[in-house]
Amino acid sequence: MADVLSCPCHVLPDVTLTPIDPDVAPKYQAPATVLIIGAGVFGLSTALALTRRPEFASASITVLDRSPDPGVFPARDASSVDSSRIIRPDYADPAYAALASEAQSHWRQTDPASLGGEGRYQESGFILAGDSGPMEHEDGSPTGIAYAKKSWVNALALAQKEGRPLSSIRMLPYSKSIAKISGTGGEFADWGYLNETSGWADAERSMKWLYERVVATGRITFVNGTAENLETDEAAKRVTGARLKDGRTLSAGLVIAAAGAWTPTLVDLSSQAVATGQVLGYLDLTEEEQAKLEKIPVLLNISTGFFVIPPRNRVLKVARHGYGYLNPKPLSKPPLGVPGSKAPPKLVSQPHTHLDDSALSIPPEGETALRDALRKIIPWPELDRPFSRTRLCWYTDTATGDWIVDYHPYWQGLFIATGGSGHAFKFLPVIGDKVVDCIMGKCPEEFQEKWKWIEAQELEKPIVTQDGSRGGQIGLILDTELQKAKKE
Repeated sequence: MADVLSCPCHVLPDVTLTPIDPDVAPKYQAPATVLIIGAGVFGLSTALALTRRPEFASASITVLDRSPDPGVFPARDASSVDSSRIIRPDYADPAYAALASEAQSHWRQTDPASLGGEGRYQESGFILAGDSGPMEHEDGSPTGIAYAKKSWVNALALAQKEGRPLSSIRMLPYSKSIAKISGTGGEFADWGYLNETSGWADAERSMKWLYERVVATGRITFVNGTAENLETDEAAKRVTGARLKDGRTLSAGLVIAAAGAWTPTLVDLSSQAVATGQVLGYLDLTEEEQAKLEKIPVLLNISTGFFVIPPRNRVLKVARHGYGYLNPKPLSKPPLGVPGSKAPPKLVSQPHTHLDDSALSIPPEGETALRDALRKIIPWPELDRPFSRTRLCWYTDTATGDWIVDYHPYWQGLFIATGGSGHAFKFLPVIGDKVVDCIMGKCPEEFQEKWKWIEAQELEKPIVTQDGSRGGQIGLILDTELQKAKKE
């Protein structure tokens, strides 16, 4: 009972308590209907997890996604729909390191029917590195080199715990050792280590695999449509569903807001999460270049945020895990706030993608930065040519990089599952189960403080992820940076 009551889920409207034995966990009574807004990593994995829980055996479950293409889930511009994502338990935070290790055990199941099968997962190895310097910024937040060294300690601990040789975690104390082990000759950081047992996944194919598994349950109704606002019963302080931009209304006893970077347009998260656009570039390769690069490990300088993932199908991806671009815009309907408290902001940073503008390219600042980073990571003159395409990937950033997996503190029937902060994809095999645990009042102890809803008075300054994993410039505005392309 103590563990359940200490879970940071403020509103548990569907929990029935029994006074018979205070040491017996409360019985969870599932709602008759569930609406999940968003078919990305949080939404799809939660949908599958719900179908596996006996408490939800009779529940009607609907997944709503803004995808404009009938039968396509998630939308093609979702952050999870991409050529590749890093799969690593290399975290400075031991709790996330352990959870990522749990997830990786699923990725390593490579039979055709499993998530990691049919080439969806590649254990290429991973170099996590950083630039030398202090372990803290002036504000006390960790630097990239601090993140890298703490991750190294945790990686060694996991290797020992899992019975793997410690030699699979190889320290690279100098830039020259990084250049040698990387396979590219690039001295792109000052200190790092190689984790031979980390790798990467084909994100788009993995999401397709998961969607097919969810459909196969026969339990989930998928709806194409964009939620414009959440419907409420103000007298009961309850969210009752969502109104779509086309006028339709979907009602449910429990609404799970899992719309990724679009979640702040529905729920006022101005005190704890913000949508940021991250730059990605793709370079077409020759067969010879593919052969030379396909066996390299994933390469990441955590101080700058730049990384390269081994190519597939003659396409090399380079990206920046950075502070990103903000895109503040007005909404047709304000996000749902708390009556009587501070009004929701008039401008909310919102994703702007190739589905909004088919001609969209990344700003010149981002393209120049990617090009410079590629020259450092892979200093081969023959790769100094234009990207074949670029893309903005939209994160839902929190100040600490922790997710928000909690009930809304005021509105009953509303659960939030978002705040992936650019690192949630690797948890695809397990994140849904953790979300459902929290829905049922069983938030894992090690994440109770990390995933809780943050009250507005607890965080007043602008949201910038300062966990040591980001690079770039803080506070860039997308429109301003795009305008620079028109002037050049």
